[in-house]
Amino acid sequence: MSSGNSVPEPSLKDMSISDPQLSTKPFGRPMRDAHFLLDSSYNSLNHGSFGTYPKYVQQRLHECQAMSEARPDAFVRYQYPGLLDESRAAVATYLRVSVDEIVLLPNASVATNVVLRNMHFKEGDAVVHLSTVYGAVEKTIASISEITPLESINLAIAYPVSDDEVVDKFRTAVQRAKQAGKKIRLAIFDTITSMPGLRVPWERLVALCREEEVFSFVDAAHGIGQIELDIDNVQPDFLVSNLHKCVVLAQNIQPPLSCSHGGRWLYVPRGCAAFYVPRRNQNLIRTTLPTSHGFVPKQKPGQPTIFNPLPASNKSPFTLLFEFVATIDVSPYLCIKAALEFREKVCGGEEKIMKYCQQLANEAGAAAANMFATEVLDNDQRSLTKCAMTNVRLPLKIGSGKGEIRPMDVSNVINWLAYHLVEDYDTYASIFMHAEALYVRFSGQIYLEIEDYRRGAEALVELCRRVAKGEYLEGGS
Repeated sequence: MSSGNSVPEPSLKDMSISDPQLSTKPFGRPMRDAHFLLDSSYNSLNHGSFGTYPKYVQQRLHECQAMSEARPDAFVRYQYPGLLDESRAAVATYLRVSVDEIVLLPNASVATNVVLRNMHFKEGDAVVHLSTVYGAVEKTIASISEITPLESINLAIAYPVSDDEVVDKFRTAVQRAKQAGKKIRLAIFDTITSMPGLRVPWERLVALCREEEVFSFVDAAHGIGQIELDIDNVQPDFLVSNLHKCVVLAQNIQPPLSCSHGGRWLYVPRGCAAFYVPRRNQNLIRTTLPTSHGFVPKQKPGQPTIFNPLPASNKSPFTLLFEFVATIDVSPYLCIKAALEFREKVCGGEEKIMKYCQQLANEAGAAAANMFATEVLDNDQRSLTKCAMTNVRLPLKIGSGKGEIRPMDVSNVINWLAYHLVEDYDTYASIFMHAEALYVRFSGQIYLEIEDYRRGAEALVELCRRVAKGEYLEGGS
């Protein structure tokens, strides 16, 4: 037992990581077998939803959890804040922004709620977003609209369209709303949309928001680790990027319907997201969700000061606001440095990772489109596929003809395909509908190679044949 009141320094540097955990391997099957936790038979083509992380990062995760359980109060009150600062600094360096402008949250949905629920909406206020916005974001706006006068302006986008068309439609929607007497308080858009997984001209949309004096919120859940985020030059008003992956399961649906959000493209365990708020806007964020000990209420005459049980600190109010938000497992926050170390030492750095994943996704899309006798979802400029995801139309038609899927059955077919892809072929990829057509979304990743996608496409060819025969109507799974 230590003597006095000394507290161990907040560092994990004494925790050794064995050399094999950092051994370099070629991308594809060798990388998967040496460094990832995936079952040898499971064909995971959907990193964009669920993802996984390396054994090296898992070891760091377990070490952090062990530290927390060994000395709970000493860890949470005195060690954790310093370790958290190290993680925030690592993310800030990666993103080339100030550490005082980065805090960590469980996921992008939390950040969306923080921004929206800190805004005070009045009659005539509106939020504008693309129709491809993540479903939970759209539902957050809807929920706030039930208790405030906020209006939602949903800008319909049916891909494939050019970046110019997206920007022009966005500008037109904002200007028309203003002419109608609306005040656009916030615009929300992605760096890469979820389903379909497509690159968005988010940099140009931020610039447009600045011209129109509208706050910009960038949902970069699929951003960090997949594409370059030049935040310092683009200067969004708010940006969040998941460092993990998550999957949402629709309740009371058999089989389960999976929805993607976020990106464990950086290989950090879930849940962990980086929330960027430039200093100029930090005064707008009054509280976290839930409200934390870091919240400082506006003092009213005769009202006593609310006691804060956490140690005093000279950090900025914005940083302290997010330092301790309720009791959760914060270990994923402390794995960021390990994830970045793995990417640099084992994978060869960001450029190599991003190049491989994007090229693989593009090759996978072309191969699957050839097998389906369909096409990859892209525009003439090929700007939509400048990321590590690709979307391929399935050989199924929605309609009332023979072998076609009735519109009322589309959700059932999507669920049936997803379930049997796992159950019959030990494979998973996201299936979704966009612009009245069914697609599969593949994610490129360093533990995959082209044969993995061919295997997945072969399974989908057979499953689509079964759908055309009406097997999904036979009841059960």
